[in-house]
Amino acid sequence: MEYLFLILGLVVLVLGGEFLVRGAVAIAYRYKLSPLVVGMTIVSFGTSAPELLVSLQAALIGSPDIAIGNIIGSNISNLALVLAITAMIFPMPVKDDTIRIDWPMMMGATVLFYLAIVFDNKLNWYDGLAFVVILLTFIVWLIRKSRIENKEEKKLMQKEKATSILYSILLVIVGCIGLGFGANWLVDGARKVAVNIGISDHVIGVTIIAFGTSVPELTTSCIAAFRKQTDISLGNLIGSNLFNILAILGITGMVKEIKISVEVFNYDIFWLLGLSLFILPLVVLEKRISRIGGIMLFIIYISYLYFLKK
Repeated sequence: MEYLFLILGLVVLVLGGEFLVRGAVAIAYRYKLSPLVVGMTIVSFGTSAPELLVSLQAALIGSPDIAIGNIIGSNISNLALVLAITAMIFPMPVKDDTIRIDWPMMMGATVLFYLAIVFDNKLNWYDGLAFVVILLTFIVWLIRKSRIENKEEKKLMQKEKATSILYSILLVIVGCIGLGFGANWLVDGARKVAVNIGISDHVIGVTIIAFGTSVPELTTSCIAAFRKQTDISLGNLIGSNLFNILAILGITGMVKEIKISVEVFNYDIFWLLGLSLFILPLVVLEKRISRIGGIMLFIIYISYLYFLKK
């Protein structure tokens, strides 16, 4: 039965995330935001919602390894798996704002998380509060900047305006309900599977659950890249990593103090830091993430899983 809940949770999470993103993007375009900002905010929040619900659920039921492992594993999956697959299928050009603003914010958030836990191996409520304040400040600044500078993308916005606002809101509501049920079933099923086959909560969190909650990012990024909206695709992944650390870990830490496991502190966090740093030369040298870059990222992800401590 636990395997049924695990699979059902993953399916419902994917469907819920898809509905939420569709509705949120349609609503966001009505406010004349650029695709990059939509990808960095609405889409990334929508596709990160599964991680938020899974981490909160895991923390509240006393499984901090799943809560933290889910976020760290999801961020690694976003950069080394989702971005890799998307780039191998659709090479993505990178705009200057991504290099000057988005990547530094993502890298800074990752470093900030490391600094927050390096002294006591814990994520406290005041760490979480600082994360959330930083994220909200960045979002407000990003939206204001976009509304001032954005004089393009009118054709795309006109297409989105045809979508009924009531229909968009309904998609958001259905998506949130689906995410709620999916998160509960996923965590419950994953914990039981871990007990049955002797795998630790940490490994389950950074592999099965992390990949499962990254599926919305994979789907959204591939669809956006296929439609030539690479700003949404890349913005979604970078924005999701920002939300995962600053919003999800921030909110989870505010709700309940999280103790960081030795595996995360000595292994996973350094893979995430190194991977985030590795993205910089990929986007700077060619102003694009090529298929070769995607293959390199995929090899890194396989290496991460291979050396993962059981």
